[in-house]
Amino acid sequence: MKIKPIKTGRIASAQKIETILDRYVKKISENSILAITSKIISICEGNVVDLAGMNKEKLVYREADLFLRGKNRFGAILTIKNNILIPTAGIDESNGNGKFILWPKNPQKSANRIRKYLRRKFKIENIGVVITDSKTTPLRWGTTGISIVYSGFEALNSYIGNKDIFGREMTATRANIADGLAASVVLVIGEGNEQTPLAMITEIPFVRFRKGSPTAKELSRLHIDIKDDLYCKILTSVKWQRGGAKG
Repeated sequence: MKIKPIKTGRIASAQKIETILDRYVKKISENSILAITSKIISICEGNVVDLAGMNKEKLVYREADLFLRGKNRFGAILTIKNNILIPTAGIDESNGNGKFILWPKNPQKSANRIRKYLRRKFKIENIGVVITDSKTTPLRWGTTGISIVYSGFEALNSYIGNKDIFGREMTATRANIADGLAASVVLVIGEGNEQTPLAMITEIPFVRFRKGSPTAKELSRLHIDIKDDLYCKILTSVKWQRGGAKG
């Protein structure tokens, strides 16, 4: 797998995301995936809020699907948004130029639209898109990348029914391709002032491309039922409160 970060200028104002792509993405080969940070999607959409006069805690409660009241000593609030356990509903202040940057309004719609645009512009069949953000991992310092949404490829590779090297049948293992790609990309593009919010992923033989956008059924396969989740006892032992977002 190869990941090539794409350097851009400062993106700080609302504009069509296609304008950004035209300016910085000059070539795409077959069987490639374009990774885009959620932040520039939101900035292009104008989905930002001025820091001045805004209570961040109330903003988080408004944007989250579910939240736990109170902050840790770093000011983070534990939330669930779009079925992802993530700090502060994905709201970010870094590189925001005096604004809170929210998550994209409809990230799946954006990913599908970008994939169709690139496919048509570069006249290629197999092209994927993954929109990334950062998350924390319980009991571990540091952030890693995660896929908010994906389009143009299969997000999960199932090993269920296959045999391991000793002939034992595998019953539960699924490789999360979308999150794995996002984690690799975020590591390469950085999270500071690198100004590389785009990256091209190539040489990915383990990715199964598909022509259309993911269906609702395919998207639902990424969501594990709470009763099957390893962390079920933790997630259900606290009093989650419903936020203002639809979820």
